[in-house]
Amino acid sequence: MTQFTYQERFKTIKGVFDEFTNRTLFELESKGAFDELVSPLTVGKESSVFVAKKDEKKVIVKIYFIQPANFLKMFDYIRKDPRYQYLQQHRRQIILAWAQREFKNLHRAVEAGIYSPKPLHWLNHIIIEEFIGDEEPAPPLKDAPPQNPKKFYDEVVSGMTKLYKKGLIHGDLSSFNILNYREKPYFIDFSQATLTKAPNSQELLVRDVGNIVRYFQKRGVKADAEKVMARIMGKHLKKNSPETE
Repeated sequence: MTQFTYQERFKTIKGVFDEFTNRTLFELESKGAFDELVSPLTVGKESSVFVAKKDEKKVIVKIYFIQPANFLKMFDYIRKDPRYQYLQQHRRQIILAWAQREFKNLHRAVEAGIYSPKPLHWLNHIIIEEFIGDEEPAPPLKDAPPQNPKKFYDEVVSGMTKLYKKGLIHGDLSSFNILNYREKPYFIDFSQATLTKAPNSQELLVRDVGNIVRYFQKRGVKADAEKVMARIMGKHLKKNSPETE
């Protein structure tokens, strides 16, 4: 494998990003948010995720695309969030708000006391957060099933409940967005998370619960969606709601 100096890697990376991204990365680096980008981790429809170094430790740098393919879907999600009802259908404004919202959601997740990355810095469309893992990034649950599925399941539901009590629903929870780090569930990717008072919050919670229940049922856990909804929502669960019929 060819080895590159940092200057060579940065020159290559700089050639990939647009000028706005390069300026934002430079500003974050200048402020000491990270020392250098090391390697790409994932590339999705909305963002690219990199591993970076900071004082001999690793951090995660998440860069949202300024020109995402699913921009209209992103706008549809965020306009239902009470925190962002002021937004108009302006592409850059939506992307910057999308990144800011994830940063805020990560703060709320940490305040809720669940396992999740700590948010470290945010600027424009770039978020820097805690690296979850040891030498290598912790794997997603889909690639690393838990040794004790029932215990892991209970901790996942506990995390969802704590989030709900803090007024937040993940909105995209699945075995793809839960890391298995030392047999503990770390929730990641909070870009679609929304407040419980949002008009689509119940719909998102039902979807999250369904994803989790199906995953653990396949691994022998007696998971029940109705019971999980009741546990998460507590007295807020209406007896005549579609989810409990």
